Amino acid sequence: MARVQLFVGQIRPLPESGRPTGMYKQPVVATLQLGHLGLAGDQQADPRVHGGPEKAVHLYPARHYAELARAFPDAAPLLVPGSIGENLSSAELDERDVRVGDVWRLGNALLQACQPRNPCWKIDERFGCQGMAAFIVAQRITGWYWRVVQPGLVEPGDALELAQRTPRAATLREALDTWHAPQPSVGDLQRLAQTPGIAAHWRSRIEQRVAWLLAQAPAAAQEGQAPAPVKAPAPRPSP
Repeated sequence: MARVQLFVGQIRPLPESGRPTGMYKQPVVATLQLGHLGLAGDQQADPRVHGGPEKAVHLYPARHYAELARAFPDAAPLLVPGSIGENLSSAELDERDVRVGDVWRLGNALLQACQPRNPCWKIDERFGCQGMAAFIVAQRITGWYWRVVQPGLVEPGDALELAQRTPRAATLREALDTWHAPQPSVGDLQRLAQTPGIAAHWRSRIEQRVAWLLAQAPAAAQEGQAPAPVKAPAPRPSP
């Protein structure tokens, strides 16, 4: 069981560019409906890269804020739960505690962990710190997205409880390490892509990378070389 805080937010402009973002969240103080597209009253500025059934709810582990504050001390006063755009914050869970495909109960709703977040430049502008988004990726402290498999009501004070573990699935931290490895194991990528419950779009990107790696292997073998290292694709914008 992991206690959580709930957050929702409206679209607001960023401080310098004026670009819209849904990152500014406020604590929830009443019971809310949690549906397939997320919490009632929550807004996303760019539905191409945020929101939708497989990015319905974002959880960011509260313990990561201390690491961010050490790395970016000028932003420390702003680095508090809810400030990075999450809907759920917990000090009792991080990427090592949750497996891809795990189903957790919150209130009378059921959530399935389906992919990590890919942070973007809007985080840098939000906190006035160039490189914060890249640091989050490098340190594997991205948080993750849930799909809602059973809508329900949630309220302040609810806790996440594990309802169904995905057998032999990678933790989110292990999945991030595999995905971002400069020269990943094809077998590890294939196993990750086949995980029950993984987000369809992320599975497709993993399969594309596997196909590329396999296509390089014959040419490299003919020349007596190992396959060339492959850098992880740049994170997609995800406000």
